Amino acid sequence: MAKAAKVDVAGLDGVSQGALQQAGAALLWLPQAACVAWAVQALAAGGGLRSALLPALGLGVLGLLRAALEAWGVRRASVQARRTLGLLRAQAAQALAARSPLDRARPASGLAASVLAEQAEAIVPWLARFQPVRLRLILVPPAIALAVGSLSWAAAAILLVAAPLIPLFMALVGRRAQAASEAQLARQGDMNAFLLDRLRGLATLRALDAIDPTAARLRAAAQDLQRRTMAVLRIAFLSSAVLELFAALGVAMVAVYVGFHLLGHLPFGTWGRPLGLGQGLFILLLAPAFFEPLRDLSAVWHDRAAGEAARRALAGLGEGGQPMAGAANDADAACADGMPPAGALGIQLRGLRFAHEGEAPVIDGLDLDLRPGEHLALLGASGGGKSTLLALLAGLAVPQAGQVRVGGLPMDGAHASALRQRIGWMGQRPHVFGGALAANVGLGRSGADAAQVERALAFAGLGRLAADRPAASLGEGGAGLSGGEAVRLALARLAVHADAGLLLVDEPTAHLDAETARAVTEALLDLARGRTLVLATHDPRLAARMDRVLHLGDMSLKAAA
Repeated sequence: MAKAAKVDVAGLDGVSQGALQQAGAALLWLPQAACVAWAVQALAAGGGLRSALLPALGLGVLGLLRAALEAWGVRRASVQARRTLGLLRAQAAQALAARSPLDRARPASGLAASVLAEQAEAIVPWLARFQPVRLRLILVPPAIALAVGSLSWAAAAILLVAAPLIPLFMALVGRRAQAASEAQLARQGDMNAFLLDRLRGLATLRALDAIDPTAARLRAAAQDLQRRTMAVLRIAFLSSAVLELFAALGVAMVAVYVGFHLLGHLPFGTWGRPLGLGQGLFILLLAPAFFEPLRDLSAVWHDRAAGEAARRALAGLGEGGQPMAGAANDADAACADGMPPAGALGIQLRGLRFAHEGEAPVIDGLDLDLRPGEHLALLGASGGGKSTLLALLAGLAVPQAGQVRVGGLPMDGAHASALRQRIGWMGQRPHVFGGALAANVGLGRSGADAAQVERALAFAGLGRLAADRPAASLGEGGAGLSGGEAVRLALARLAVHADAGLLLVDEPTAHLDAETARAVTEALLDLARGRTLVLATHDPRLAARMDRVLHLGDMSLKAAA
């Protein structure tokens, strides 16, 4: 897995450049307003249309430049925001993949899919719209205040007094908006996780006649999500109304002052001489533009709340929990030095201890030496630690104490990724991806060509299935395959992994009929010749075919009968 670049969403160069271009476009309104005021002043002075041609030409040129700069800035910010979202998704997916499959605090697949696919989209408007508006708010109002203040300190004072009231009330409203957005996103993720879980168990629900209670619960969750969404929208409309109120009052007060000043009723507020028509018009044109970034901020305030909530949800996918050994070094697996030569891999366990958080140890003080090429069966009651030990051997979990060595190398961050390239895995419930049968066997391995995949399918007893359905696609989760065929597919995956010197197999014959279990056992033993095999099973007949048996109940190693 390639490493995802670390992303700092607070200081992105591309988004900042796009925001600067949009801020520059907004600042061009100052010379445009000056051109309009110049033209009106010239016409009022009796200069005729010819006197307005130059300011009109300047207004047009500045307008074209402003439109081009605005369009370029919007496009640049949008493209970079979308690219940043991709990096954040990859970063979150990598962090999620680094968590151990044994981590009980690992987010549900429905919740993770909702965060990565749906909720993460809220980051794009946050970066592409809110960040540029925030920069305009920093640059444009001070520039306008300086321009207005150079003509009338009274008008500038009105603007400066009205402006702070808007962010003050928006901050008060914004706290509630952010909390409501976080609650709404969390509820949306919970509902998606609930729906995916129930869809997976739909056959069981039908068998138990529990469809109607499940539908009622889903309906209640959807209605709760609707209420939370409407609460977020109500707060967003409230913040917009607050801003519009104070912005309208500010512009109206400036207009009243300028009007009465031009009439001579308010002669104060200037720098020694009264305002002219052009100067008064210039101030009036700039007053709405002074509040425009604040108005835009209100429009994207909800984007900020939703975007920050989505960013925290993405970050939360990889926070805490139990790590997986060497997950950050997958990209460097091929570069690991000192790897053992091709062939069977030995195993050494020393003082191994593993416990789920807040629970008693599942494995405590286990010592084990397994020579290369030996076959070991793990026996014990359900929940006794058989699957956990297999996961520890594969580096899919990190023990709290002790050490795991495979092929003479420790299963740690420096070697785990490279060692996993030499390990074949067959779990209790092999996952079948939507797609062709051959693709499900090869799994994208560089050395798995078509001929090798075909031989692996024949070895696992799926040759007829491949011949009968050469172009057919399998459904996600194994739709179209029987339980025995899914196990044979997992066997074919092991068979195509020619470099595997250690095979880890979890309950290969569980839930199979006697004939299929016998065929799978023979194929597995044939495949394990010349390789180390560690197998978890409840089947004493299968365990008797191994060289050694480990009873995890008392951690005592015994010879197989």
